[in-house]
Amino acid sequence: MTLGPVMLDIASTCLSDEDKVRLRHPLTGGVILFTRNYESCEQLAALTAEIHALRTPPLLIAVDHEGGRVQRFRHDFTSLPAMRSLGKLWDAQPHRARRLAQQTGFVLAAELSACGVDLSFTPVLDVDHGQSSVIGDRSFHRKPQAVAELAHSLMLGLKSGGMAAVGKHFPGHGYIRADTHHEIAIDERAYADIEMSDLIPFRQMIDFGLTGMMAAHVIYPRVDKHSAGFSHFWLNTILRGELRFEGCIFSDDLSMQGAAGYGDIRDRAQAALRAGCDMILVCNDAQAADQLLETLQWEIPAVSLARLAHMRGRRYAKSMIQLHAEGTYVRAVREISEIGISNQALLF
Repeated sequence: MTLGPVMLDIASTCLSDEDKVRLRHPLTGGVILFTRNYESCEQLAALTAEIHALRTPPLLIAVDHEGGRVQRFRHDFTSLPAMRSLGKLWDAQPHRARRLAQQTGFVLAAELSACGVDLSFTPVLDVDHGQSSVIGDRSFHRKPQAVAELAHSLMLGLKSGGMAAVGKHFPGHGYIRADTHHEIAIDERAYADIEMSDLIPFRQMIDFGLTGMMAAHVIYPRVDKHSAGFSHFWLNTILRGELRFEGCIFSDDLSMQGAAGYGDIRDRAQAALRAGCDMILVCNDAQAADQLLETLQWEIPAVSLARLAHMRGRRYAKSMIQLHAEGTYVRAVREISEIGISNQALLF
């Protein structure tokens, strides 16, 4: 059985019978985990092993684990800094900031991969325009070049820890105030303004070899009437065509309010897939997930399957116990712990 184009969530820290039915469905291709799915490293490793054992090839397992306020697993995991703290350090010590960004990416990936997680939806490539509460300190910086440099370093760290990078939220979520989890978001800027600012980190990261991309639930009406994740123009003309991105495109969660203008869950899924997404996410709505699996008709293209295969993680260590005995990891954790101290020192 090949992977399907749908990524779903699960209810708890172990698989229920209902979860197993959904995850064995031919349309399913991945699982996204949340804080409710985590109790301990041992439990998480057992859960990911059970998920991977359900199918051949195994389902992809993902998580939003960026650092700062978006870190799903905390107990027994390293407390990762918000990306803004690396940006602050970049202003005074750019070389050190890049080094610490790489170490952060390495620790992030090594810990997750040791527990069987394939990928994290990171780094955030949005430019901080100072007015988006949902992005805020998740962004590295207000300067596009700083975002690109630090994200590149983080991506190198992710790779060394066994994990591909997924840039988000294309083509940029940092300019608007609206939170697409709860409302429809509109960015009134012209394409030239977006291109000269927000697109810079995406363009450079693609040139650096970025493997995955997540599209934004944001409408840019002066460019296209559809939000980016449902827009053939943004995903094909710009992302695939102009920027020459060849990796895997993920939708943002189709259950979010920012996707509400595209009908029921099947209509949203079809619109996102037809626009160019390789994999679509449906989270925190079991009824919608069941409806989608019952009604969606979609034969995943061979090129999408190839792109998804490149998102599969590599186990850096067999377990957290083994990882904690590894010198490179221990040194990286020690360096990361000094980020907050370094930023405090810059104030004096």
